[in-house]
Amino acid sequence: MTPTRATTVPPSRRPGRPLGTERRRLRWWVAWWHADRGSVAAEVTIATPLLIMLLVFVAVVIHRGVDARLRIDDAAHEAARAASIQRTQVTATAAAQSTATSALSSAGVSCASMTVNTATGGMQPGGTVSVTVTCMVDFGDALILGVPSKSLSATAIEPIDTWRAVTVNAAGGGS
Repeated sequence: MTPTRATTVPPSRRPGRPLGTERRRLRWWVAWWHADRGSVAAEVTIATPLLIMLLVFVAVVIHRGVDARLRIDDAAHEAARAASIQRTQVTATAAAQSTATSALSSAGVSCASMTVNTATGGMQPGGTVSVTVTCMVDFGDALILGVPSKSLSATAIEPIDTWRAVTVNAAGGGS
């Protein structure tokens, strides 16, 4: 008698299942997976408007920041000029403050907080007046992207006229 060994039947040759069923099923899944023709066009159609909106929004925020910086720089120059034509340090500081405030409000820049620092060199003819305008610009309507408020600052220096008039007292002499 010959010894018989126990054999196992592989899954593809089990009774009741034809040969190659698993291979056909695998080929069908692979063909289905690779048959995604036109899906790139659909993805681009969906993604393009969203990307364009994002780019436009970023461009608007950048434009607003650059515009605010230019307006603050202009306000600092106006404030320094207004301070340079005053006679005393007190009036120069007040003129710089009011000029910077009105220049920014007329330009449409809204500051959450604004400081105007004026440095006068004794208000002597031939000296200089330095004005620094610092504005906390609020990008509140741009919070969709998480744009915070930003502190922008500009400094302008103006000379005090060398030949400005000297105040004459009532006796007719110069002072």
